[in-house]
Amino acid sequence: MYLFEQYGMEGEEQFTYSSLKDLNFPLHFHRAYEIIIVEKGEMVIAVEERDYHLKEGEAVFIFPNQLHKLSTPEYSVCRVLIFSPELIGHFFSSYKSSVPEDNRFAVTEIPEKQALSSIYAQKAVLYGYCDTLIRSTSFEEIKVSSKRKIIQNVLIYIDNHYQDDCTLKDVTKAIQYDYAYVSKLFYTYTNLTFTTYINRYRLTQATYLLLNTEETISDISQKCGYKTLRTFNRNFKELKSVSPSKFREENKVSGKNL
Repeated sequence: MYLFEQYGMEGEEQFTYSSLKDLNFPLHFHRAYEIIIVEKGEMVIAVEERDYHLKEGEAVFIFPNQLHKLSTPEYSVCRVLIFSPELIGHFFSSYKSSVPEDNRFAVTEIPEKQALSSIYAQKAVLYGYCDTLIRSTSFEEIKVSSKRKIIQNVLIYIDNHYQDDCTLKDVTKAIQYDYAYVSKLFYTYTNLTFTTYINRYRLTQATYLLLNTEETISDISQKCGYKTLRTFNRNFKELKSVSPSKFREENKVSGKNL
């Protein structure tokens, strides 16, 4: 999956650039930087405890390990750049203990994917965005509360175990915290129950596989943690209003979306 908690953990210069339609993704974080540019429509992107309502030509610059979630109220086309800190090493060294007070910035020109085929072109564009961000906001020291650390540990566990029978009881046992406390805290941060969250997380992963692989729907269902194809089909249709096969047929040619 192109968005996940372990992205960039390898300590190498990594870069991905995607054009996505109607992007939705539940609360998560990762070591990589992430820039999301709204090309058409509108998006709501929550970074930590702040909601950014973005329109065409607006973007957010998400720093490593910042909790964030993405949603499209009606319609959106966006560009997503995910890259390891090593790719902008000088900037990372200068600001690795800080986060922006305001993650939003304006974009006047959106580069095409083919123009970013070389690492030099990637660095040039990314450092340009770094410069824009520095000029548009101040930075503050990173503060990590004990509650936030618990949520991070829960999200890491989900990312590592969503393909299995992953329950909140399993999570709380692994991280050694009280079930009721974690359940309430998780809902406070995500506005979702654990069961609803992991279902949406699995469906987001499944959506990506439907559009980017030739795997069968049955294999995708199993790979994303569903015990039966019937359950997968029912949950997918509840979220997307169409069956997985119909969704793949309608969207694979026209473009990827989450």
